[in-house]
Amino acid sequence: MSAKPTRLAQLELRALLLVNRANMRPVLGRVFAVASRLGDGVFWYVLMLLIPVLEPARGLRTSLLMLGTGLTCTVLYKLIKETTRRPRPCAQYGELFTTVEPLDEFSFPSGHTMHAVAFSMVAVTVYPALSWLVLPFTALVALSRVVLGLHYVSDVFVGALLGLVVSLVSLQLFGA
Repeated sequence: MSAKPTRLAQLELRALLLVNRANMRPVLGRVFAVASRLGDGVFWYVLMLLIPVLEPARGLRTSLLMLGTGLTCTVLYKLIKETTRRPRPCAQYGELFTTVEPLDEFSFPSGHTMHAVAFSMVAVTVYPALSWLVLPFTALVALSRVVLGLHYVSDVFVGALLGLVVSLVSLQLFGA
């Protein structure tokens, strides 16, 4: 006999099902799918390559800081995912409309969100003028993970929090 879901888990599932409806609209679904796939790393890798081209010395230091922050996030999220082993919502609930395959089996925390927040925090701390580009993209990546049925809201929230902490520690230790 399985345990009855908590009230919080029930609310989270309802929110997920509600937000997932956006994925059923072809244009919205495609926007979120593209944002999610760009959030796999392409957007951030291109940014890390462009920054040193635009400002060689400071840009290279920033890109290396972003790279180190990203590697730290990767180790952290893989460790947490393997420890918690929370199944993805798309694997548990057939009523979710999914259009994108997950990159791995587990849901908690959202690595896409963790990386997006960490990369954007480093980038906008050094280059505030990039805020108009990276902050909306980061929000779109985070939202896409729920809309696409790949993560629960709590996965995204904790991923964002961890990305923020990792970026702040990186900036404190290695400067901007």
